[in-house]
Amino acid sequence: MSTLKFAVLLLAFSSCRGLQYNNDNNIDDVEEVELVVQPSKYGSLWPLPQKVQISEVSFKLTSISFKIVDAKESSAGPSCSLLQDAYRRYYEYVFGAAKRQGLGKSRRAGAPSELTELQVWITSPDAECDGYPSVTSDESYELTVDQPFAVLKAPKVWGALHGLETFSQLVYEDEYGAKSINSTTVSDFPRFAHRGILLDSSRHFLPIKVILANLETMAMNKFNVFHWHIVDDPSFPYLSRTFPQLSQQGSYHPYTHVYTPADVKMVIEFARLRGIRVIPEFDTPGHTQSWGKGQTDLLTPCYSGSKPSGTFGPVNPILNTTYDFMKQFFKEISTVFPDAYVHLGGDEVDFTCWKSNPDIQSFMDQQGFGEDYSKLESFYIQRLLDIVTTTKKGYMIWQEVFDNGVKLKPDTLIHVWKGNQQQYQNEMANVTASGYQTLLSTPWYLNRISYGQDWQGHYKADPQDFKGTEEQKKLVIGGEACLWGEYVDATNLTPRLWPRASAVAERLWSAKGVTDINDAFNRLSLHRCRMVERGIPAEPLFSSYCPREYKGI
Repeated sequence: MSTLKFAVLLLAFSSCRGLQYNNDNNIDDVEEVELVVQPSKYGSLWPLPQKVQISEVSFKLTSISFKIVDAKESSAGPSCSLLQDAYRRYYEYVFGAAKRQGLGKSRRAGAPSELTELQVWITSPDAECDGYPSVTSDESYELTVDQPFAVLKAPKVWGALHGLETFSQLVYEDEYGAKSINSTTVSDFPRFAHRGILLDSSRHFLPIKVILANLETMAMNKFNVFHWHIVDDPSFPYLSRTFPQLSQQGSYHPYTHVYTPADVKMVIEFARLRGIRVIPEFDTPGHTQSWGKGQTDLLTPCYSGSKPSGTFGPVNPILNTTYDFMKQFFKEISTVFPDAYVHLGGDEVDFTCWKSNPDIQSFMDQQGFGEDYSKLESFYIQRLLDIVTTTKKGYMIWQEVFDNGVKLKPDTLIHVWKGNQQQYQNEMANVTASGYQTLLSTPWYLNRISYGQDWQGHYKADPQDFKGTEEQKKLVIGGEACLWGEYVDATNLTPRLWPRASAVAERLWSAKGVTDINDAFNRLSLHRCRMVERGIPAEPLFSSYCPREYKGI
């Protein structure tokens, strides 16, 4: 098919060693298959739409005559800056390179085989132009590329954004740089409502520029949730208006390594314009060493024998001041972050310090908790959940909170991250059997790296692969690819994440039956080159080249 005239030439290769992770997040051996290099009938589409038909009929596009416009019937007009921005962005993506090289201007406008317009038609009375995306947003769209013009129909702006990305992926060029698109019909919607990327800005500070570049790349892959793991033990870069001393004392540097209110606002708006939700995570009672530097008495003093050792453990769950602080802090968070959900963490609480502290021991006796410190953890989490509920936010928590039997609101989202394949599938079955909504991350810890094409293992994992009823499967709202920051900062984050996260993107967007690893390889190779052409240093899948290589810094 002519769509693939620019197809990247890839060297054929023999299969490499599978990957094995020997740790908590044990992914079972994934055998890499020997892949055959051949153009996909779907060109470079990624993630693959639910329904797509591409014909042999092709139309030319030229930068001088092609326009993206609002359809007359559309409920969104020139005042919808979200769409107007997107039209400019995608025009630049389609013609950027050609414009810079001065190509495509010689053709006569309106030639019979030329496509001159993409009309965008928002069909609902409320386009949600000024709104924020949510877990219930309608992200569906229909795209028809034909004469006299192409039409992109979507109930809301969120679907239109995805449709613009799909349209841009259908455009290809010949060896002279002339752009074409084939007559195509697409009917598309995501399989899962929650398709996320977790970035960790505590273990290493991530400059705003890097966060924005990754939001841009997320939109190219139809991800719709940025899970911002903003603080943790090593540093507290979030500049709180209510408690400025938290970042003053707890960040790596109080001026250069913090996210100001303006920074946070910029990230949220940049994400909104691309249909991406921002869900912050403020993890307690563990993972809070950096909080203690600026907030006296928040953390539990550890004891060595009968004396304090000078070190601190998790949040101190027995003091009223702890809950007063949390009330004020989460009240602020609920106004700064507009999403309906906040992630409250709750994972990996080490009980050693609590056990050493005499005040905590006597509190345990008073409460009748005996020696069961998970009851103390539950006591804390329960009170925290009540506080967050008063801020009118829903919450996400890591699976330990569920595993420890904490009483949860019915709309709690439980985030599964532990174990090998069998263990996480059992956990998904247990969580959904209890009636809770869940999302999966275990097989998608992209900070774990290995030699070879580990994207194949990420591609094969499916959040609904567990023993359970159809009703249980419906409670799986999606998943997240996580990039924890121990070994990642601005120098290597983007190439480590992409295109490996793209494999997760297709799993969470496309139909369940889209599993052909060979077809995926051929489309993903082209998609990766497209990201590179758009200025994203996405790493290669294997020996290959891109028509427009990443030029370095």
